[in-house]
Amino acid sequence: MGTRLVWGMTGSMGAELHGGEYGDVVLFLATAGVVVPILRRWRISPILGFLSAGVVLGPYGLGALRPSVPWLRYLTIGNPLEMAQLAEFGVVFLLFTIGLGLSWERLWTMRRLVFGLGGLQVMICAAVLSGGSAVLGLDAVSAFVTGVALALSSTAMVMPLLVQNKRQHSRAGRAIFSVLLLQDLAVAPILVTLSVLSARRGESFSPTMLLAFAPAIGGLGALVVLGRVVLRPMMRSVARADSQELFLAASLLVVIGAGLAAALAGISMALGAFIAGLLLAGTEHRKQIEKTVEPFQGLLLGLFFVSVGAGLDLSLFVANPLRVLGIMVITMTVNAQVLFVLSRIFRLESLPSMEAALMLAASGEFAFVVLQTAMQDDLLGRSVGNTILVASILSMFCIPLLSSLATAIRRYSLRSALAQ
Repeated sequence: MGTRLVWGMTGSMGAELHGGEYGDVVLFLATAGVVVPILRRWRISPILGFLSAGVVLGPYGLGALRPSVPWLRYLTIGNPLEMAQLAEFGVVFLLFTIGLGLSWERLWTMRRLVFGLGGLQVMICAAVLSGGSAVLGLDAVSAFVTGVALALSSTAMVMPLLVQNKRQHSRAGRAIFSVLLLQDLAVAPILVTLSVLSARRGESFSPTMLLAFAPAIGGLGALVVLGRVVLRPMMRSVARADSQELFLAASLLVVIGAGLAAALAGISMALGAFIAGLLLAGTEHRKQIEKTVEPFQGLLLGLFFVSVGAGLDLSLFVANPLRVLGIMVITMTVNAQVLFVLSRIFRLESLPSMEAALMLAASGEFAFVVLQTAMQDDLLGRSVGNTILVASILSMFCIPLLSSLATAIRRYSLRSALAQ
């Protein structure tokens, strides 16, 4: 997972500025500065605002009219792919901030929920959804890819909503975070598995195939060791310099550097940033680092949601609305039911179990990564893959609504309990 910033200039210094990369940035800032405050006043989730803006301004919305209406190039997203590459850092910054709020000790105390509840959720949901895909006619590999992709929820959307509702430290919040963390940990093995399937499709299983996981495991260990040796002394040294600009630069270097180092090792950038945050969680500079990166996290997450909306191909939905909605409803139903039952097995009360099930029912951003990788490696047909992708994006639009529903049910239940 990489990124590149394109600052394009055409002609000489005084050349005309067209609605390309600069136009996309201006559109995003306009959305953040104008649309979101209006939505806040109307008590509508800013996430829905960013998603809707992406749909309207994206290549499948008003952007589709650009060839016939040239002036729309100034009001629509011209380079959604490059915007998406930059927007990936929104998830990276989010996971770094989450890591800062934890510690290795607290993470260890949560191991039962992380590896137990989270691990079972991924395996069971993936198995059920893969089985359903196979029944509908997909071959074994395509069904596996589909099931795994749809079993992954959205860290980028769910965690900000938990923080916004001050539910991150509740029983439901801890369970939700544990499941999301395990899913983030699972992304690297999933992508390695896809690369193995692509390279050796048709071959029988061999124990030597497991060696493909070695670089990711080694990279994870190296990141932890180097982080302990380098990160803490570096931040202490920067803090002693008493320079706000230097501290800002060092904080950004830690987040982006950890993400890129993880990507080089075959691990997701978000997971690398999460580990860096964990390593700095116990230092005296944690609060200062958190305040420094918070504005970047907010802006980049907003950009992420705009890029998700821009990827919604409305033509596929119009062509097969029942198929797309069917995939979305089945996915959300399976994920919610499995997680509710597992949460009860892990001794969560009914209300926290319900809240966790609703918040994690929809698909997430890593589904895009899995599906796109599978399509590029010819493990999944593009027609089927793009249809599933549209269903995943539509399910993400439901997350703020599901969060509001969970809040309403919780408040109603508490009022009823008090009335008795």
